[in-house]
Amino acid sequence: MASLTIRDLDPEVKSRLRIRAAENGRSMEAEARTLLAAALTSGRPARGLGSYIRDQFTDLGEIKLDLARPDDAARVAELG
Repeated sequence: MASLTIRDLDPEVKSRLRIRAAENGRSMEAEARTLLAAALTSGRPARGLGSYIRDQFTDLGEIKLDLARPDDAARVAELG
C-alpha cells in the first residue's frame, strides 16, 4: 500500500475529519481513506468514457450523422 502526506491542511478540515472519524469509530487515517475511496468511486462511469459522455446527452434525443464508410470515395468539401 502507498502512503500519502497532506501538507497545509486547513485546521477546520482537520477538526471536522477528527470529529467524523470519532463518530464512525475510526482513526483519522482510516476515515480519510474511507472518504477518499468514496469520493473517487462515486460518480465514476462504470463503463468507458465514451459511454459516460453519451449518457450525458441522451436527454437531447437521437442524432443521425452521415458518416463516410471506410470504402467510400473521398468527397470534395462544399465551401460556398
